[in-house]
Amino acid sequence: MKMTTLVLIITAVLTALIGGLFYAYSCSVVLGLGKLSDTEYLKAMQSINREILNPVFFMSFMGTAILLPVSTFLLRGQQPVFIFLLLATLAYLIGVFGVTVAGNVPMNDALDKFDISNSTAEAIRQMRENFENRWNFLNNIRTVFSVISIIFVICACIWNRDV
Repeated sequence: MKMTTLVLIITAVLTALIGGLFYAYSCSVVLGLGKLSDTEYLKAMQSINREILNPVFFMSFMGTAILLPVSTFLLRGQQPVFIFLLLATLAYLIGVFGVTVAGNVPMNDALDKFDISNSTAEAIRQMRENFENRWNFLNNIRTVFSVISIIFVICACIWNRDV
């Protein structure tokens, strides 16, 4: 097996792992959290947002952001593999990485600074109202673009002739 094929397989696995994370949030985690009281919801999201900042998450999230462009570059001479990887890269960097950095992370940071224990019930309700629907919407965007990236990477794997 050539090194480019190995890099492509690792890229596919990481892309699928991060896509699975966002998909799991969209179809289960946010639904369960949505049933909690305002205080419970905010505490749970603060905890999740703190705990997700770990090496395993960063390996898949950042690894995908790095390996998609690397795979695209390595397989630039192969058509249609190059086009599939270019599209996967653009979908991931804009719709997943970009949305996360520009949307979800600032919201997570604001929530992290919110002092639940010293806030009124009205302030807690308002924080949840400002956070939940927008965060879920952005996560759904990440989920869709992750799936698009996965589809394009799978297509690249299928059409790859550099075995």
